Amino acid sequence: MAPEETRKQLRIKLVKSGIGYSQTQKRTLKALGLRRLGDEVLKDDSPSVRGMVAAVNHLIQVEEVSR
Repeated sequence: MAPEETRKQLRIKLVKSGIGYSQTQKRTLKALGLRRLGDEVLKDDSPSVRGMVAAVNHLIQVEEVSR
């Protein structure tokens, strides 16, 4: 058996509303799966997810999780 890989994931939590921000940022939140304040999602750590996180980092809280 091969040793299991520890895949990094990001726990992303919406802590500030998207109201008053651009449609692009609102669509980014929707693409991440965040709809309401307090919503949390787990996403695989990838360059595309990191780019989305960077675009809305003022609205979210991010934590790295090892799985």
